[in-house]
Amino acid sequence: MTKRTAILISGGGSNMLALLRDMEQAGHPARPVLVAANDPAAAGLAKAAAQGVATAAVDHRAYGKDRAAFEAALLQPLLAAEPDIVLLAGFMRVLTPAFVMRFAGRMLNIHPSLLPKYPGLHTHQRAIDAGDTQAGCTVHEVTPVLDDGPILGQARVPVLAGDTEATLSARVLVQEHRLYPAVLRRFAAGDRTPLFL
Repeated sequence: MTKRTAILISGGGSNMLALLRDMEQAGHPARPVLVAANDPAAAGLAKAAAQGVATAAVDHRAYGKDRAAFEAALLQPLLAAEPDIVLLAGFMRVLTPAFVMRFAGRMLNIHPSLLPKYPGLHTHQRAIDAGDTQAGCTVHEVTPVLDDGPILGQARVPVLAGDTEATLSARVLVQEHRLYPAVLRRFAAGDRTPLFL
């Protein structure tokens, strides 16, 4: 049975587009039912709509510091879409444990580092500052602890002499667009074996 998949974004949605394009392929075990954003101006919403996918936006700024109220509003379109899988693709809000546990075992995130190294922000600069020779990205199950769930896939890139945060980020992003769709295919088919590219 094809898994109903919702994607949460905050910006341009490049990973979302990579996922949507892969799900267009015949025989894919997942199909998109919703793309939702925490910013009504997120450019990815128009891109999703152009792909024929339903969209929703809940502006987190309207809720101030009340994360629970924001999440309650976000849950309305999300639950209405009845997703089997929820994908975080550049979704820049930290979700409460209550929200995460509602989708326990079926919410994934892509993070721009080789977890468990560098959870949180500024991952590329932290890798450069540490003198790392490799960087990359990780797809993991989302748990209440930030960037800490079981790893489902990783892709590596070399850190080159003279790399800046921007140049390293651009190379990692290419691998994100390969890794996330590949992991989703396996996950939607019931395979949680980690994939290493």
